[in-house]
Amino acid sequence: MASLSLSALNIYLVEPSSMQAQWVAQMLEQLGVRQTRRFNNAGEALSEMRASPPDVVISALYLPDMAGTELVCAMRAVPVLEWVPFILISSETRPQVLNPVRQSGACCIVTKPFTREQMQRALFSVLEQIAPLEELELGEDEDVEDLKVLLVDDSTMSRRYVRHLLEGMGVRHIFEAENGKAAVTILADTIFDIVLTDYNMPEMDGRALVEYIRTQSWQTEVPILMLTSENNQGRLAAVEKAGVSAICDKPFEQGNIRDEIIRALRR
Repeated sequence: MASLSLSALNIYLVEPSSMQAQWVAQMLEQLGVRQTRRFNNAGEALSEMRASPPDVVISALYLPDMAGTELVCAMRAVPVLEWVPFILISSETRPQVLNPVRQSGACCIVTKPFTREQMQRALFSVLEQIAPLEELELGEDEDVEDLKVLLVDDSTMSRRYVRHLLEGMGVRHIFEAENGKAAVTILADTIFDIVLTDYNMPEMDGRALVEYIRTQSWQTEVPILMLTSENNQGRLAAVEKAGVSAICDKPFEQGNIRDEIIRALRR
């Protein structure tokens, strides 16, 4: 079933290196992909995407005319490309370089050197992302349309992507805040069923927000799911100690965030 689905994918590969592009294309063909178009730079790819949107874009980080991080941000600014899955291939590990990709709702980051199995997992993530979302499964007496969610993230792009996922799961009441300080104001006036928050935010970060909710808010028991690209284990351990319900790494598969939300609500 997965092979048949992979064979139907229309992939745009943005890779300036002929040798690297050939190697990736061969790997995709071995995995069952039959439609791969290669572009040397982001400008060519964007121009063609607007006319004929692909099912997924696979891109290198360093391109002749812009970085892969800029490419995905440019895609998210075009309505027909806003939700096209994006896979970044890179040997880069610095968070400050990769965070724009993680915040954009990218499907995944494949780190060089990678295996065919790793690319296959990335493509399976694409299949999940383009499949229709399943509605959240709540208790018998609960209606997902009544669920109230507070979404806290300083990245407008990230909030838009998570909102898109939540709406696809049937959630209708979504409140947004650009940082923890703004979230505290909203929490004072509205009862929420769950809070989804980023970690790194100005004025009041995710850890401070979790601590506030657990110790000072009148909603001390509300489930808190942290969606973050933070990889400092000391900071994440401090967030867990503060009382976060679960932590979900960016980029994340939409099935994973759906399952984490259900688990958090059931707790």
